[in-house]
Amino acid sequence: MQNPFPSSPFSRISLLAYIAIILYASWFPFTGWQANSLYALPDVIRQWPRYWTIFDAITNVIGYIPLGILLVFSVYPHLRRWKAFIFASLCGALLSATAELVQFFLPSRVTSLLDFLTNSAGSVIGAVIGVWLTVPLLEKGRLRLLRREWALPGSSRDLVLIGLWPLAQISPQAYLFGLGGWLAVISQHVSDWLEMDIDLSVWLLHSIDLSADDYLLAETLITASGATAALMFCLSVLTKRAPKSAIATLLLATGLAAKSIAAVLFFGQDAAFSWLTPGARGGLLIALLMLYGFSFAPLVVQQRLTFLLLSINLLILNMLPDNPYFSVTLQSWEPGKFLNFNGAAAALSLFWPVLALWAVLTRPRIRQRDEVS
Repeated sequence: MQNPFPSSPFSRISLLAYIAIILYASWFPFTGWQANSLYALPDVIRQWPRYWTIFDAITNVIGYIPLGILLVFSVYPHLRRWKAFIFASLCGALLSATAELVQFFLPSRVTSLLDFLTNSAGSVIGAVIGVWLTVPLLEKGRLRLLRREWALPGSSRDLVLIGLWPLAQISPQAYLFGLGGWLAVISQHVSDWLEMDIDLSVWLLHSIDLSADDYLLAETLITASGATAALMFCLSVLTKRAPKSAIATLLLATGLAAKSIAAVLFFGQDAAFSWLTPGARGGLLIALLMLYGFSFAPLVVQQRLTFLLLSINLLILNMLPDNPYFSVTLQSWEPGKFLNFNGAAAALSLFWPVLALWAVLTRPRIRQRDEVS
């Protein structure tokens, strides 16, 4: 007999993504590993941290609340109510203990009993919320019905990537929607290894000097291709019953809002719209025009356009040398208490276009009934 309340693949994929973000933020920057003796671990744990703030404690609690919720949703319908609550609470505590244990071997991180307690408290709170939301969301929820009506079957992985796209905008970027700057990261590692300043993009361009107009054109193309690729990626998983234009516009607005909030937190209130440069404005205009033109195109066309624009975006972004204006801007960057979180956001901004390309290439063939859904 078929279960009237099926499991939620979306919740499970979201859980895996969120665990990866938590562990990356907990262990960033992954350098200076030391083989510390485990005999000293109990003494370290018993010591209450000397320097801690209410902000740190609240952040730890809030950060693990979504984890508790997703754990409850992920084990549904196999575990429900108090069983799901106990499972989510224990798994959240176990994840926090693992993160703190590994931090013992990182000199830039501090193993803290307070962090473990606050993280575990967040998991418990999230488990309570998850159990409370199970019936309205998973059993009788309008969201589940809307997803079945608006999203293509088997699109859970793609929906998670769409939800992560606005978060990828948090990390400071040289160009609006310029995700996936791998060549700059590789150049930095090569420079550290050889102990000399190396910029691989300059080598690829054979020392061609770019003018201000060239940078303006490149910024326009990067913004246009990055925004349109994300919007086409979103549209390509929606059925014809979905309000495609409204959803795509909401996604774009969320990404811009995340960019502004991050700019205020990192650079101050005056930088809220610093990303709205002439090149970015031109790129956004092109993206909106392409959204209007391709909103109702066949899903196969939207999927192929996503792959093409992502490839163009990565190519142009990684061929450009360092943006001198962005380098000056970074000098006023103050990540402060968000340093570890920004490490996870930076990793997300690097990997998002690669994951999106992989998702497009590994999608099942679009069937005719999906086109007319």
